[in-house]
Amino acid sequence: MRKAIAVPASFCAGAASVLAYAPFHAFLIAFAVLGALVWLLERAASTREGAWLGFAWGLGAFVAGVSWLFVALHRYGGMPAPVAGLAIGLFCAYLALFSALVGGCYAHLRRGPAAGRAALFAGLWILAEMLRGWLFTGFPWLSVGYTQTPPSPLASLFPVIGVYGVGGVVAFVAALAASARWRSLVPAAGAAIACVAVLFVAKHAETYTWVAPEGPALRVALVQTDIAQDLKWRPERVREWLDLNIELSDVEDADLVVLPESTLPLIAEQLPTGYLDFLESRARSNEADLIVGVFLRDDEGRIFNGVTSLGTAPSQSYAKRHLVPFGEYSPPLFDWFYALADIPMSDQTPGASDQPPLAVAGQRIAVNICYEDVFGRELLHALPQATLMLNVSNLAWYGRSLAQPQHLQIARVRAMETGRPMLRSTNTGMTAVVLPSGRVEAVLPQFERGVLHAEVRGYTGLTPYARWGDHAPLLLAALALASGMAMRFFGAAAHAHVWRRRPEA
Repeated sequence: MRKAIAVPASFCAGAASVLAYAPFHAFLIAFAVLGALVWLLERAASTREGAWLGFAWGLGAFVAGVSWLFVALHRYGGMPAPVAGLAIGLFCAYLALFSALVGGCYAHLRRGPAAGRAALFAGLWILAEMLRGWLFTGFPWLSVGYTQTPPSPLASLFPVIGVYGVGGVVAFVAALAASARWRSLVPAAGAAIACVAVLFVAKHAETYTWVAPEGPALRVALVQTDIAQDLKWRPERVREWLDLNIELSDVEDADLVVLPESTLPLIAEQLPTGYLDFLESRARSNEADLIVGVFLRDDEGRIFNGVTSLGTAPSQSYAKRHLVPFGEYSPPLFDWFYALADIPMSDQTPGASDQPPLAVAGQRIAVNICYEDVFGRELLHALPQATLMLNVSNLAWYGRSLAQPQHLQIARVRAMETGRPMLRSTNTGMTAVVLPSGRVEAVLPQFERGVLHAEVRGYTGLTPYARWGDHAPLLLAALALASGMAMRFFGAAAHAHVWRRRPEA
C-alpha cells in the first residue's frame, strides 16, 4: 500500500481505538484497530515506513483518547489556547513514539509463520507499553489491556498477568488474525486453534478463586462534592466549601465516610481553628471514621497532597507518592511552564514509598490519590495487609470529558489485579464501589452532588499478579519474543532448505 494512504489509515485506526475504552466499551474494536496496524505493517517496505505507521497509529489513539488534557491547561490552567494545543500535540507525539518503536521493530524483524509474527508483535507491544508506563515517571493511560474489562472474556486474566499482559494477549490475537493466510487451510486452522486456545485459557482462569471476603460488611458513604474547578480556589468561596464538606460528611448510618481529594482547598494548618476537631468529634459521635482529602505540611515546610483520618480510630494520614508532572511539581528545566499556566498547589513533595494502609473502621485501607491508581505495580506494596483499596480524586480539572469514565475503567482493572474492592470518592465523578470481579456495584452520576451509600466487605489473599507484579507480563513478553524469533529463524532455515533442494531447470 502506498505510504500516502497507509499512514493516514493507520492514524484513523488509532483514533478509532478510543471506542474500545469507556464509556463506549466496544472491546472488540481493540482487536480490529490493532489488527489494522499489523495488516499495514505487513505491507511496509522498510523499517522507517513501519515506524511511521506505528507513530501515526499512536498519535491517532492519544489525540482522540487524552485530548481532555487541553481542558486542564487552557480552561483551568489559564494557558492560551494555541499554546495549550501545541503542548498537548507534542505530548501525544511523544506518547506515539512507543508505538512507532513497535512498528519499526516489527517491520524489520517480521519473518516466518503467522504465529511467530503474532508472538513477536505481542512481545514488542507489551515492552513498549511497560516502557511508556515507566519512562519519565510514566503515563500508562490507555494501555490496550484496559479495553478488556467485563464483559470481555479476557477479563479473567487480569488477576494473573495484569493490564500489560492482557494487552499483549489482545495484540497477539489481533496480529494473528491480520497476518494469517486464511485462504490456506493449514495456516487458517492453526490461527483458529490459537485463538480458541486463548479463549479456553481465559475461561479456565474464571474457575479460580484467588481471594476471599473477610469479616462483616462495612457500611460506607462516599461523598461527591461537585465543586467546579474554577470556583474551588477562590478565597471568597473557601468558607462555602468548608461548610459544604461539613454538611455532606454528616452521615449517621455509615462506618466509614470518605471525602474526595483536596476537598478542603487549604493546607491543614490554615483551616479555621477547631475545624478538624469538629469533624473528628462528630465522626466519633456517629461511631464512624472519616477520611478527608487535605493538603499537609511537615516541619520542614514541604507540602503534600494527602488524606487524614478522623473518628473512632487513631488519626492517620497518607501522602500522595506519585505526583503529576507539571500539575503537582515542575520537572527539571521546565520552570518556564508555570509562566504560561496558573496551577494552584503546584510545588508538592511526594510521600514515602512504604506508607502502611490506614487502620480504620475495622479495615486496613490502602489509599491512592487521583492518577496513582494508573500505576498498578505501585499499589502492590500494601498487599497482603490491605483489605480494601480507596481512591480519592479530583477530575474537575478535565471538565465533562472521557477522563471520568476512563478513570473508572482503570479502577475496575486495579480491583481485579489486586483482588480488593476499590472505593472511589471523587469531586465530580465517577464516585463508585468496584468489586474484585471488576463489577461496578454502585456509582453516582457525574457532576451531581451527593453521597453514595453501599456495603462492602474486606478481602484477604493474593492474586498471582499481586505476588508477581509486572514480572508476569515481562516474562510473557520475553516468551513471546523468544517464540517469535525462534519461529523466524526456523522458518527462514526451512525456506532455505526447500530452495536448495529445488531441481534445476
